[in-house]
Amino acid sequence: MNDRSVRMTYREACRQGIRAALQADPRCFVMGEDVGKYGGCYAVTKGLLEEFGSTRILDTPLAENGFTGAGIGAAVAGLRPIVEIMTCNFSLLALDQIMNNAATLSHMSGGQFSVPLVIRMATGAGRQLAAQHSHSLEGWYAHIPGLKVLAPATVEDARHMLAAALADPNPVLIFEHIVLYNTEAELDNTITSVDISQARVQRSGTDVSLLTYGNGLPKCLAAAEILAAAGISCEVVDLRILRPLDMASIVASVTRTHRCVIVDEGWKSGSLSAEIAARLAEKALYELDAPVIRVCSREIPVPYAAHLEQATLPQTDDVVKAVQALVKQAAGPDD
Repeated sequence: MNDRSVRMTYREACRQGIRAALQADPRCFVMGEDVGKYGGCYAVTKGLLEEFGSTRILDTPLAENGFTGAGIGAAVAGLRPIVEIMTCNFSLLALDQIMNNAATLSHMSGGQFSVPLVIRMATGAGRQLAAQHSHSLEGWYAHIPGLKVLAPATVEDARHMLAAALADPNPVLIFEHIVLYNTEAELDNTITSVDISQARVQRSGTDVSLLTYGNGLPKCLAAAEILAAAGISCEVVDLRILRPLDMASIVASVTRTHRCVIVDEGWKSGSLSAEIAARLAEKALYELDAPVIRVCSREIPVPYAAHLEQATLPQTDDVVKAVQALVKQAAGPDD
């Protein structure tokens, strides 16, 4: 660490992003379940009520459809709401508001209305919160035109993606993986913004492209270290933006490595990984030396028991085995 950087948790980076947004724009406010006195279900908004008061940090009833709709109305009226939904599982209670109102109002009004709304929600498993709190539904939302869908995997993105999202005239959904909240990293103080249009290569490589996002990133980086010791060079790409997908960066990576493993905590059937694989078949089929492999969660509700939960999710060892199988397959039986 030096004078240009400070070490902080992903949780603190999220909090600083919200705090900076509230300080920068009086139109900005936070609303959601337990965001005030309790400090947020994951302690992201802790201390903000005391600093900004109850007119800008609003505790809501347990009524996702209601307060998400209120956030949409506030955005249309010119405010800049940050709506927090406790877990993406509960966002389904607000799906009508998100899909049929937030995502469509600009289109249906011929551009007369914009919905500069940001919805933050926790996603993913790994904390023994059982099936109703642990699924990864960001791929579902990435299916909906009119939304922008972000998945910050790093402390830097957790800190700065919010400002870029609030500057967007259209609704933006930010999915924060629950396991990442306690992770720590150095944050470069000289970086004051990030773009929300491009994927990012987090590790360069020549043999296999590992495409992932959220909590898949640290697992893929760990797998790349293990595979490097075995002489396999992995390029790790953090997708970051799930809608619209940065296919140019994805295709560029696969063109360099000619092999691809997609790591997605969502279920395999109808998943974001399936969409990426299909687009690679359309755009880069002849760059591939082997079929695309997908490493996803088992297609069951996420269990509560810790050992079963871990067995359900993609793990570093699963990524290593997938890459080894892919390299062997591409090499052929005689190599």
